[in-house]
Amino acid sequence: MVTTLVIDEIASNLPVFEKKEQKQLFLFVLGGLASRLISLKKVAETMELAPDTLLTTLDLLGIDFSYLENLDIEIEKQWQDI
Repeated sequence: MVTTLVIDEIASNLPVFEKKEQKQLFLFVLGGLASRLISLKKVAETMELAPDTLLTTLDLLGIDFSYLENLDIEIEKQWQDI
């Protein structure tokens, strides 16, 4: 089980957001987004960011996000290679 100390340590090392609570919330909603439990729009709303700002933040952190399903992503990659 993950302890509060571990979560605090991870959150403190995030290079985005100033407040510890914002960093912890970001980690939480990021998990929901990756699991497709919540939408990008809902994450942006929760973080009080514009959706395009959230996408930029994810990009700066090296986190790939796509609205596409995995099969769609593979098809799109094949089209880019042509």
